[in-house]
Amino acid sequence: MEVVKINGACKTFRVDRNEVKALNGIDLSINAGEFLAIVGPSGSGKSTLLNLIGCIERPTSGTILFEGSDVTRLSEDELAEIRSAKLGFIFQTFNLLPVLTVRENVEYPLHLRKTAKDERDKKTLAILKEVGLEAHASHKPSELSGGQRQRVAIARALVGAPSIVLADEPTANLDLKTGEDILKLMKELNRKHRTTFVFSTHDPKIMKLADRILELRDGEIAGKQCT
Repeated sequence: MEVVKINGACKTFRVDRNEVKALNGIDLSINAGEFLAIVGPSGSGKSTLLNLIGCIERPTSGTILFEGSDVTRLSEDELAEIRSAKLGFIFQTFNLLPVLTVRENVEYPLHLRKTAKDERDKKTLAILKEVGLEAHASHKPSELSGGQRQRVAIARALVGAPSIVLADEPTANLDLKTGEDILKLMKELNRKHRTTFVFSTHDPKIMKLADRILELRDGEIAGKQCT
């Protein structure tokens, strides 16, 4: 089943008096449960494509269907609702709130959804157990290692059972062993929950685990291969 279908998407940015085309005629289908790696050199359009999939930016032209609905026609409030209910985000810099505990950081998306407290508690504790951080629930991010902080970010992305998790260079700030452990964890969660993962990455370890690799060059799909 297709979760996202992109047809002829172009994205142009204005820089001073010039127009820069970041994406040029992207056609892409992403299936439920897929572990997809988007690769390419810096400036190839990886982050822009991730932002379109994540309903953070709109295409200049073309259409994007999310679970069958054309999100290019939605209002900003409707897009925010999709991001809250259907999408999870993992960043290379973790983006955790330093004043909150591990548990509070993970629980935060459920607060935004106004989820009932009993359900928040149940879901938060369950996902913390899955990522191996239940013993660190009361710690602050500053008390954790980089790998533990990324596990918190993964738990936060998954706590609301999203359709897609978008990960922007999630291993870039981790050492080799920690990065491998984090990737194994994400692959396990992908298989267990059938959650779709889409990565923007330069990391060959992610490419090795990916179901499919999509290569971007100069804003266009240069080639793709199954692994």
